[in-house]
Amino acid sequence: MSNDRSALSAFLRDRRDRITPIEAGLRTYPGARRVPGLRREELAAMAGVSPDYYSKLEQGRQANVSIEVLRAIARALMLDEVESAHLFDLASPAVSTDKAVQQPDQGLLQVMKALDHIPVLLLGRSGAILASNALVRSVLSLPSSAGDSLFHYLFRNPIARERIVNWSQFAAASVANLRRDLARRPGDRTLISLIDELRSSESSFEQWWSDHEVREFERTTKIIQHTAAGTLEFGIEFLTSPSEPDQSLIVYTVEDGSSTAKILPILASWDPNSAITT
Repeated sequence: MSNDRSALSAFLRDRRDRITPIEAGLRTYPGARRVPGLRREELAAMAGVSPDYYSKLEQGRQANVSIEVLRAIARALMLDEVESAHLFDLASPAVSTDKAVQQPDQGLLQVMKALDHIPVLLLGRSGAILASNALVRSVLSLPSSAGDSLFHYLFRNPIARERIVNWSQFAAASVANLRRDLARRPGDRTLISLIDELRSSESSFEQWWSDHEVREFERTTKIIQHTAAGTLEFGIEFLTSPSEPDQSLIVYTVEDGSSTAKILPILASWDPNSAITT
């Protein structure tokens, strides 16, 4: 993967192919069409740019694009808020975003200590596990040491597919978020290496990556089938510190009085080591 316009080109083609003339409000004529969605010239007209200009943009040959043109194209493609932000990032000049080795944010670690009664993870760039508490390690069967990427656990550890009942839903959303993250940090070599590795080794990852879906992290539900505790259901929340926007606490919340809430204290008692590992 490189810092060229291939990602922008692929995203524009994918979204253009998804829109039918009827959905776009265009008049259709009898006979077969040679493209599954809109033609380039049709989209160009809807966005108010010349066909040549749009063709150069989609082919990665248009160096500079104004925010007004991008907004017009986003409207023509009927992109939602996240997809529009993704388009703007893809069209921005690629710069190197490699940073120093990540260190856990002390404020987020303090929050983790206050939440030791529920599973909590601290993630950094590229899904790096910066810290974890005993409950999340028990629930997910995570290794006790930090440093690996959560994406390695999710896609390369067979236990993930066994533990996470709705693994496909959760994994697909994670890939869509990773694509969004790459558009923000196109020069991050660690992130690029992780994506290339998973694309080449995991067919499910490659399939979802090729779908060009993009998402922000958002609240979701994760269902766990624990070997000893049975079925556990959690709401997943994401907390970020203003001082460390690249780090997020992944908090596994439970409904008061639920079977999961009742079993967690028992599950915690099975592992006397409640320390946070970093």
